[in-house]
Amino acid sequence: MPQISMNSPVGAITIFEFDGQIVALDWGFVDEMETSPVLEEAKKQLNAYFSGQLDAFDLPLAPDGTDFQKAVWDAMCKIPRGKTATYKDLATAAGSPKAFQSVGTACGMNPIPIIIPCHRVLASGDKPGGYSGQGGLETKRDLLKIEGVELVIGDDQGSFDL
Repeated sequence: MPQISMNSPVGAITIFEFDGQIVALDWGFVDEMETSPVLEEAKKQLNAYFSGQLDAFDLPLAPDGTDFQKAVWDAMCKIPRGKTATYKDLATAAGSPKAFQSVGTACGMNPIPIIIPCHRVLASGDKPGGYSGQGGLETKRDLLKIEGVELVIGDDQGSFDL
């Protein structure tokens, strides 16, 4: 499987491609890389994102998950840079308004973090929830800070209605 690693403000990350689509992003650096045009474009867009020059990713994505998880991940991709949404917002957008816990599970199972921006999802306006990526909540806060959002408990000014 083609994969390429890069350094980022939140640590080393590796992007994986299968059949011309991004299937995963993970923390860490791989020794043996096999690049592809899709991976080079992903690296270019990630660098632009981290430098504040990209608001939305335009990459072919193929995350593996249930239909509900895919609906949640699709809704996540609609949250604009610099905004946040809650588990409740995403449950409603995915067609299951009471499935808050399932949204939390989908966030934790997101195979393409950063590109599918699960860091923009909060438990509620005053509770940040968790983050399954390396560094946990600190990484979530760092990613939001890159986007201009200071995650302050009790402040939901950056929220976005889906």
